[in-house]
Amino acid sequence: MMTDKTSQARVLIFDTTLRDGEQSPGATMTHQEKLEIAAMLDEMGVDIIEAGFPIASEGDFAAVSEIARLAKTSTICGLARANYKDIDRCWEAVKHAKSPRIHTFIGTSPLHRAIPNLDMDQMAERIHDTVTHARNLCDNVQWSPMDATRTEHDYLCRVVEIAIKAGATTINIPDTVGYTAPRESAALIRMLLERVPGADKIIFATHCHNDLGMATANSLAAVEAGARQIECTINGLGERAGNTALEEVVMAMKVRNDILPFRTAIDTTKIINISRKVATVSGFPVQFNKAIVGKNAFAHESGIHQDGMLKNAETFEIMRPTDVGLSDTSLVMGKHSGRAALRAKLRDLGYELADNQLNDVFVRFKALADRKKEVYDDDLIALVSDQETSAVHDTLQVKRLRVVCGTEGPQEAELTLSIDGVDHSVDATGDGPVDAAFNAVKMLFPHKARLQLYQVQAVTEGTDAQATVSVRIEEEGRIATGQSADTDTVVASVKAYVNALNRLITRRKKTAPDADVKGVSYRDAG
Repeated sequence: MMTDKTSQARVLIFDTTLRDGEQSPGATMTHQEKLEIAAMLDEMGVDIIEAGFPIASEGDFAAVSEIARLAKTSTICGLARANYKDIDRCWEAVKHAKSPRIHTFIGTSPLHRAIPNLDMDQMAERIHDTVTHARNLCDNVQWSPMDATRTEHDYLCRVVEIAIKAGATTINIPDTVGYTAPRESAALIRMLLERVPGADKIIFATHCHNDLGMATANSLAAVEAGARQIECTINGLGERAGNTALEEVVMAMKVRNDILPFRTAIDTTKIINISRKVATVSGFPVQFNKAIVGKNAFAHESGIHQDGMLKNAETFEIMRPTDVGLSDTSLVMGKHSGRAALRAKLRDLGYELADNQLNDVFVRFKALADRKKEVYDDDLIALVSDQETSAVHDTLQVKRLRVVCGTEGPQEAELTLSIDGVDHSVDATGDGPVDAAFNAVKMLFPHKARLQLYQVQAVTEGTDAQATVSVRIEEEGRIATGQSADTDTVVASVKAYVNALNRLITRRKKTAPDADVKGVSYRDAG
């Protein structure tokens, strides 16, 4: 039986896309991209935004500080290890927020206790001292026993009690390596609520990783057991197999409110737009069959499904596309469409562009419409994504590309590349047109980056479809990704490669992390 909304338990949404999500290899975001995503998270109703790890670098500190100043309603949180230097730096970054939070952590499992070489008593003392220090700075303190799901229960209860007595207002229970299962996740929260003095006075949070594909299930099980904060990321972005996906837990509680009688403050109609934004700036495309936000999430091809949908949409859909921000309009775009029609269509797709952005997309749209009979929604989304990517990273720009390919080799590429505003040209050969074009880029802009991933996806159907190309490169431990779309796959490939190189250039320019951070792993924290 449906529970009355007013009596439903409130679940806080803690988004860590900008911290844990950005730690995905290659997903590093620029300062401006972080600000844009933070503003979108704030607008959609996220309760707490973990904006970064302030002591990691000057860039992280600057981003967290500015997000703290600009946030309108969300609590802004920074991450800190269990030492005074980290905590002080975190407070300096978040203190200007209307609602600041310090999140400090330490690994408590036997494996993690061995890293700082602390015995149980020494670690307990450090937890007391550092949480107390954080609480003296900030009224809102979150503490995490990293790798909690593999920590001995008696010791976990002991350190959670210490953190609560020291002033922690939220206790986060991380499944750092994605090891646990739903019934264990629920049992752990119940055990802490039952055994730890003062547990009923604070909020328990759950932070699950998806290594076994159970992050969403584990998070919801923890909520059913009494957790009232879910830590998650947009698109499930995160280390290894990722984190709990915000869109999945939020829509699960909305669609199955009969058995999950909980409520959040999330405006679900903004989900699709922020999903696309995160995919674009991170360079991590959303898989087609991804729940809620995947391209096929609301697609129906089999005859039985299509017949049922025509008669009653609820036959095969448990939620409406509009619930998550997808448009159900049928305005067809073509070469005769004007700016007003394009603006209206983009607004339906969730994009509000400034005049200069619209003008840029309009030029690209007209060029595409000259090559295609019909321009689909996905084509427009690809155009906007391509515009957002190229607008930020402009050290290298593709000016002209011509390739020669076929059964008779060698394949050739003639490339003109703008480097810091100066055009350079070269001819190169390779094993295929893409290889030849990449060789041309490397000749004009020498580098040691190694290609880790090259992936091509058709945006729409037909031989004139745009191709979206994703590229991941690595150089001396730095990983960068790039994306681009074009009806010419080779052009899209070179633009994606150049976008990745531009991101690599940005990473080279970043200030190196503080000496205290070098060599210390903070990944998967909290």
